[in-house]
Amino acid sequence: QVQLVESGGGSVQAGGSLRLSCTAFGSIYSGDCMGWFRQAPGKEREGVATIDTVGGRTYYDDSVKGRFTISQDSAKNTMSLQMNSLKPEDTAMYYCAADFKYCGSWPSVPTRTFFSYWGQGTQVTVSS
Repeated sequence: QVQLVESGGGSVQAGGSLRLSCTAFGSIYSGDCMGWFRQAPGKEREGVATIDTVGGRTYYDDSVKGRFTISQDSAKNTMSLQMNSLKPEDTAMYYCAADFKYCGSWPSVPTRTFFSYWGQGTQVTVSS
């Protein structure tokens, strides 16, 4: 069983930065995939960034490329999302996701259905 706990959300003005963290409780770092999704009110949950924890390969949605960076600290079972140059359209609930399946061969961010484990979410609000 895996439990994911997010932290680091908050409110910031456009152009600012936030860093989200996700701590995994359970043996998730055994050839696994972790990622961040977000969901704005009235919209579908969409993939933001993912990381293959085996080879370190990363994937980003086009809307965040060059602004967001996903990283992992295997020793601490922690994954982070550094978000820079934030825009009002980045406002959403951000969710940490994980799965034991390998995602290094995906050409882009794996779909929501790829992931079996989810955190409770952390709110990010960007004001203009």
